[in-house]
Amino acid sequence: MVDPDKPIFPNSQGGYINASNLTNRYWVPFRERAGYEGVTFHTFHNTVGTPLDEAGLTARQIADVLGHSHPSMTLNNYMGRGQTSRASANALNVVIVDKPAS
Repeated sequence: MVDPDKPIFPNSQGGYINASNLTNRYWVPFRERAGYEGVTFHTFHNTVGTPLDEAGLTARQIADVLGHSHPSMTLNNYMGRGQTSRASANALNVVIVDKPAS
């Protein structure tokens, strides 16, 4: 079971690992094995805002999830533009479902 009070990827002393070590030791090798070399941590910001918006969360709540101190940053860059459409999600689903095996 995961302890929410402890790091998932601890350093040798059990504390939080340096960000560059996390990227180089864990994230980059994982991306390569999974076939998603172009995916970065920032990619998650670009894929989370709109679904949270569509789920009815406020800009402040979404900003907290994305780590933004100003909800205006979230509104301007990561949330939907008031359109109620699943077209983008459906298009991305095709990319994931139709990804050729390596």
